[in-house]
Amino acid sequence: MQERPYIRAVKFKSPESLDWASYPYVVPAVNVLESIKFHPQVTFFVGENGSGKSTILEALALALGFSEEGGTRNVQLNTATTASDLHQAIRTIKSYKKPQDYYFLRAESFYNVATYMKQVNYLVEYGGDIHLRSHGEAFLKLLTIKLKGKGLYLLDEPEAALSHDVDDNLIGFRSFMSGAISIYYCYPFSYFIGLSKCQNLSVFGYRD
Repeated sequence: MQERPYIRAVKFKSPESLDWASYPYVVPAVNVLESIKFHPQVTFFVGENGSGKSTILEALALALGFSEEGGTRNVQLNTATTASDLHQAIRTIKSYKKPQDYYFLRAESFYNVATYMKQVNYLVEYGGDIHLRSHGEAFLKLLTIKLKGKGLYLLDEPEAALSHDVDDNLIGFRSFMSGAISIYYCYPFSYFIGLSKCQNLSVFGYRD
């Protein structure tokens, strides 16, 4: 039996009891969701703005014990408290093998995580003070230093702070991604042309 993906699938606990006309269940991607089966190495969520990519990734992160704003599972930052209750309505089907590392990167709140890491003086694994680097450099240090492999990583728009050249380096990072790792990306539509060893999950549509 394969040890990866560390999260094999996600399903609704009781779909018949949900109000599909209310938020977050009316969000296009959520509205047509029955289950997601994950690729052993990398799964990408792709879709137009507002289709529900981040909503699903956030729910998966919260169901796994991360905070709304990201970081490791030891970092519990919930300053905004804007998450939906979707995480309470889903269940994860896990591998028999636990990952050795966990991380949830949420681009829009990474600054808050960086501030917290400085407050607790835990910067070595981020390559030093994150605030002394540009936004893009901080992201790249996270991806190349903090994420050590043999882990479960959820990345919400990690390309947001990266230039085109660095984006190319990130795509070249696939030799690391195809190792003993499961990564779930949330990316714009049609971003990953030609990336091997991955699964694209397009998210759009409505439930009848």
